[in-house]
Amino acid sequence: MKLLVIGSGAREHALVRALADDPAVTQLSAAPGNPGIAALADCYPVQVLDPTDVAALAVRLEVDLVVIGPEAPLVAGVADAVRAAGIACFGPSAEAARLEGSKAFAKEVMAAAGVPTGDSRLCSTLAEVATALGEFGAPHVVKDDGLAAGKGVIVTSDSDEAMAHAAECLQRPGGQVVIEEYLDGPEVSLFCLTDGVHVVPLAPAQDFKRALDADQGPNTGGMGAYSPLPWTSPGLVDEILTRVATPTIAELARRGTPFVGVLYCGLALTSRGVKVIEFNARFGDPELQVVLPRLSSPLGVLLQAAAVGELAAHPPLQWRDLAAVTVVVAASGYPGTPRAGDVIGGLSTAADDPHSWVLQAGTRRVDDGDVVSAGGRVLSVVGTGADLEQARTRAYATVRRLTLNGSHYRTDIAAAAAAGVATADAGQVMS
Repeated sequence: MKLLVIGSGAREHALVRALADDPAVTQLSAAPGNPGIAALADCYPVQVLDPTDVAALAVRLEVDLVVIGPEAPLVAGVADAVRAAGIACFGPSAEAARLEGSKAFAKEVMAAAGVPTGDSRLCSTLAEVATALGEFGAPHVVKDDGLAAGKGVIVTSDSDEAMAHAAECLQRPGGQVVIEEYLDGPEVSLFCLTDGVHVVPLAPAQDFKRALDADQGPNTGGMGAYSPLPWTSPGLVDEILTRVATPTIAELARRGTPFVGVLYCGLALTSRGVKVIEFNARFGDPELQVVLPRLSSPLGVLLQAAAVGELAAHPPLQWRDLAAVTVVVAASGYPGTPRAGDVIGGLSTAADDPHSWVLQAGTRRVDDGDVVSAGGRVLSVVGTGADLEQARTRAYATVRRLTLNGSHYRTDIAAAAAAGVATADAGQVMS
């Protein structure tokens, strides 16, 4: 089986790493990839937001399956172009990807499917925003309606700050914002693979969105994650499947826009039960980095089954009895304007630990061979172990082997869970 992975982040590095371990995968390519991915797959330049360019590359490489990592190519219709070229694709159509591309559309689908979620108002003017903020009260939850690279949400008790964020979102062409009621309780991420009809859940994870320890600081694309979640109930995954994922997939099929790929369910375990914070149309980053190490079923065969409508015939998933923790190393300035061009040291030394590894994200290789920073979230360091404490110890030991001038990372990823404490309210900062 010949595969092509689209993307260049740590999520795609994690996918490539897992796919390289699947005996059924005979050829592995990535576009555009990054220096870490290039050690495992042949990398090709591509305009990831150009459906024609991606489809042409897939045809030229004669691949059997294209796996699309990021959300923007999905919303741009890359999956549609790949399928039109006669190649199977793991990733929803542009119409189905609206589930992530428009939070208002997601709310509409959830309402039709009877999926539990917070009450919300779609606003196009500041006057409407002010009314909605007054209606729901503090804490205020303000979300950019469109894609925002994981940083389109603000949760604050300061109404001026909420209005300022809404104003920034509304300034964009066609800008709209969704004002939501605040959902209390810890957050859970669950990836559900689907062929448009059948749904297979992976293991749940939790990520950390705030930039600083103790869930302080600005919202980010994610500063770390862990799996499993020892503080959740044994029936949680089945409940999410029954009340959230399956009804949503059925509703999209009823509309004639079946969703093929992974439905990322971002949830709050509130005092009133499970509620959806958001849907994404792709794997979450950094949560995927801790879910894949625990999956022992071959990934390539699994993704192909979803892409070609054969998920029901796939054997039950098998899982490794281990825990995984990932810690994101971010560049100076992130989540604002990150500094680029700093040399990353220690990558070869960090590779010495078989229980920990470094996934590259915002990196590039310069002419002298050095790998340098080229984005906000630069590295995702994964540690595995018999339990969360051992996994996080190994992850942080590897982080300390790395050098990146001005970089920063959180020191408390999975600390509470490792101590047997249910993680406190993460602040409804998904997206």
